[in-house]
Amino acid sequence: MTVMTALPHPAQPAAPLAERWAAVRAQTLLLAAPLSEADCQVQSMPDASPVKWHLAHVTWFFETFVLERHERGFKPHREPYRVLFNSYYNGVGDQHPRTQRGLITRPGLAEVLAYRAQVDARVAALLAAPHAGEVDTLVELGLQHEQQHQELILTDVLHLLSCNPLAPAYQPRGPLAQVAPVAQAWLPMAGGLVDIGHDGTGFAFDNEAPRHGHYLRPYALARRPSSHGEWLAFVADGGYADARWWLSAGWDWVRSQRIEAPLYWRRSGNAQPDDWHRFTLHGLVPVDAHTPITHISYFEADAFARWWSAQHPAQPPARLPTEAEWEQAAQRQPAALLAAGNFLESGSLDPMPASPAPTGPLQLLGDVWEWTASPYTPYPGFRAWDGAVGEYNAKFMVNQMVLRGGSCATPRSHIRPSYRNFFPTDTRWQFNGLRLARDEP
Repeated sequence: MTVMTALPHPAQPAAPLAERWAAVRAQTLLLAAPLSEADCQVQSMPDASPVKWHLAHVTWFFETFVLERHERGFKPHREPYRVLFNSYYNGVGDQHPRTQRGLITRPGLAEVLAYRAQVDARVAALLAAPHAGEVDTLVELGLQHEQQHQELILTDVLHLLSCNPLAPAYQPRGPLAQVAPVAQAWLPMAGGLVDIGHDGTGFAFDNEAPRHGHYLRPYALARRPSSHGEWLAFVADGGYADARWWLSAGWDWVRSQRIEAPLYWRRSGNAQPDDWHRFTLHGLVPVDAHTPITHISYFEADAFARWWSAQHPAQPPARLPTEAEWEQAAQRQPAALLAAGNFLESGSLDPMPASPAPTGPLQLLGDVWEWTASPYTPYPGFRAWDGAVGEYNAKFMVNQMVLRGGSCATPRSHIRPSYRNFFPTDTRWQFNGLRLARDEP
């Protein structure tokens, strides 16, 4: 089997790797705990996967890339799992069709959990014994991969439950934080030559490197993400029915899909035009005007920026930031401000209102992924990792747009300012929002 031979060795995390291993694996099981076996079986759309498949796939990753290479006398838990739970790694072998993952009724959930337990014990034993340094690197990569799937479990479950007319909640809703609404404001950012990309400290995916110079013109960034209240105004003003705001492909998408609001928005049945509710992991809730807008596509984010500009004709036109602008702004912020967002560990699986801070942009990390104006392409001098794990990012560098910042479903330890997420322009089932930018004189 061909695997990677050159990954950056991660810096030592705050906790020993074996402890981090146990904590991440346990967190995934906690996310699945509120679900029935039926909940874990269903695939609600081709882009989503059953929870049972997620549980097995992240285990397959450790078995395939760690144990098969480094465990003495390795034998697979079950040989057919090699194909069944392979996602897209052609260098490893065949894969079961993605659109048919929901048809895999066997192995059952109990068998998948037993698979996890067996692989867990074997990896723990490998870590406890003397081992090659590559083992630590591969395990860290697997943990980062599993944290990505923790977020996917939540977003896939949200889509699944939204298909149920009973509007069931995954988790009871706690009270929203009582904070004063934060008015939108513009934060000027100096231009010039800046360094973009991962600085080499700690773990990073290959698509975050190499660090390189990038020239920026002076710009301004919105202090906070755009809100549900601002989106209500866009909807009420006929934003989804006015071709002026839309890219040609976006307008075709709006009309062909009959889009009239963000994903998961539902009218309450009242006669009031702005009486909208949202389906969330906490069930059906009224739209809260002060929380960041989420579950919007790139097309919608771009259209909103054009509409916003028309509502503020005395100001420079608004637009989406480039990923270099976004990253430069994040690099300048103190760690405490970046850590103040809402993450998976926060316990509220929905974006929260911004809490006022003395200075600086709010909620750059956490709450919602923020669409940028940048296509997902390689950085100058990019080199994919060697072997099968080189398929992790590089082969997706076409027809996608970059998002930054993480979301309320992202583990806090997983996100960083250089992190590059990417999705096609019509993706809405993730916690996707936006933050406006504009050119400065």
